[in-house]
Amino acid sequence: MAAEIVNPRSTDTGSDARSDADAGTGTGIDADQAFDPAFALHRGGKMAIQATVPIRDKDDLSLAYTPGVAKVCSAIADRPELVHDYTWKSQVVAVVTDGTAVLGLGDIGPEASLPVMEGKAILFKQFGGVDAVPLALGTTDTDEIIETVVRLAPSFGGVNLEDISAPRCFEIERRLQERLDIPVFHDDQHGTAIVTLAALRNAAKLTGRALGELRAVISGAGAAGVAIAKFLLEAGIGDVAVADRKGLVSPDRGDLTDVKRELAGLTNRARLSGSLESALSGADVFIGVSGGTVPEPAIASMAPGAFVFAMANPNPEVHPDIAHQYASVVATGRSDFPNQINNVLAFPGIFAGALQVRASRITEGMKLAAANALADVVGDELAADYVIPSPFDERVAPSVTAAVAAAARAEGVARR
Repeated sequence: MAAEIVNPRSTDTGSDARSDADAGTGTGIDADQAFDPAFALHRGGKMAIQATVPIRDKDDLSLAYTPGVAKVCSAIADRPELVHDYTWKSQVVAVVTDGTAVLGLGDIGPEASLPVMEGKAILFKQFGGVDAVPLALGTTDTDEIIETVVRLAPSFGGVNLEDISAPRCFEIERRLQERLDIPVFHDDQHGTAIVTLAALRNAAKLTGRALGELRAVISGAGAAGVAIAKFLLEAGIGDVAVADRKGLVSPDRGDLTDVKRELAGLTNRARLSGSLESALSGADVFIGVSGGTVPEPAIASMAPGAFVFAMANPNPEVHPDIAHQYASVVATGRSDFPNQINNVLAFPGIFAGALQVRASRITEGMKLAAANALADVVGDELAADYVIPSPFDERVAPSVTAAVAAAARAEGVARR
């Protein structure tokens, strides 16, 4: 007997929805929500598991399950590497969260995070052809998260950490990378950094400058800000300073966490101190990942031909209309302005490339290759309002996938 759909998607915004809203029966939503297209789309969830083989008769059943499956299990027991060939392991990623830093909503818990994790999973499939399973964990304890993921890892080819608050996210990623032989990637850190570098490379190219000539200021010392700063230094930027709510991160501050203390030792070669606004004077690049507000005079004080990447959502740190008065290239995190810095440009192709060659981890070289490939997609179309491609550009994922796979082989982390 075919399985019944226990929570069917609602496609009817007419009488049934109206009756539920009026009667307040069972749905837990009010009348406005009943007619909201976001609620209609999410009804029943955004994804499902689908079989790749048919079960039409007893012969199919005997091959897909007992007794045929026992042969495959025994082969894998003898040669564990065969799990990649005869299960979904090498094609599927776990999207793991504890619900503590969800999409600008903050600590909303694992259940409330699930719509976002489902969304991430379908982006993996849509843009990279990678299957993904959302796993919202009922703990915020660092050790418990790590142990849970380690125990789940045999079922997956990679782990995408998502929306876990800083500074715990740094330790969780590091320790999982040490313990697992599959890629572990915190997209809030590295996905953002990769797309930012790609856009910055093209902005520099457009204006005839080298990355090493640029001084950048980052607003925000959370997961994205720390990762962007380190990645830009790895890529060869001239200098970068990072500001948190208390001002610039520098060695003379006595209130720094371990992560920020390390950051202070790596960044701010100019030894600037004080406020974000003061650091922006004469700066070539502003990168916003804080959700704060930067006053117009601070943007006006930047160097001629500056780049402003104000990526807070839904409200950029400085509105693009204002930024355009002073900057030669403006980017945001929003889809309704040109040059959207969107992680979906990176993570599907990165995991697709890593899984393709069964990489044991994602290296700095693989991330740099992804950023370069993404920048190269723009090619001769490069313009002030087009320094980064659209997520819907069909060249993006194949280009990133190929570059990451090649880099994995070059760095000796590929297993096929």
